[in-house]
Amino acid sequence: MVLKRWTSRVLLVDERDRLLLLCGRDPRKPGARWWFTVGGGVEHGEDYVQAAVREVREETALSLPAERLSALLWTRRSLLTVDGQRSDQYEEYRLARVTAAEADSVRIDTDEACYGHRWWAAEELAATPEAVRPKGMASHLARVLTATAGPRPEPVLHLGDFDEDTDPA
Repeated sequence: MVLKRWTSRVLLVDERDRLLLLCGRDPRKPGARWWFTVGGGVEHGEDYVQAAVREVREETALSLPAERLSALLWTRRSLLTVDGQRSDQYEEYRLARVTAAEADSVRIDTDEACYGHRWWAAEELAATPEAVRPKGMASHLARVLTATAGPRPEPVLHLGDFDEDTDPA
């Protein structure tokens, strides 16, 4: 059975333009790991922005008001299997800038599916051989950081439809 999921993801960026990514793994596949943005499923009665605010609080212990989130930047559809569950996931991405003090206060609880975090510069993302989701994060992030410095936001970009099980790199 394929689980349909609607998710809200947040590009948490610090004052040095570094992106916070969490490290995930599949407990059923030893050695399988990837880096991904903060965020998760939209719960019943929530919209995507409400879900983003809740997920940031749950995953990082930061309480950011909805006004700190950018307009919708990206969408993506992803098919993936984690811990034996196949998911068809629609994702929306927004940006939130955090202060140095907020970045220093981030607390990540690790568990079976998440076992670490790191602040990444776009150059580091471009050079890493590790799996980062969404694919092309370095170039997408660089464009977003340049665009958000300007007077108007870029149009929403659909990053594509991916099957992470058949094209995991």
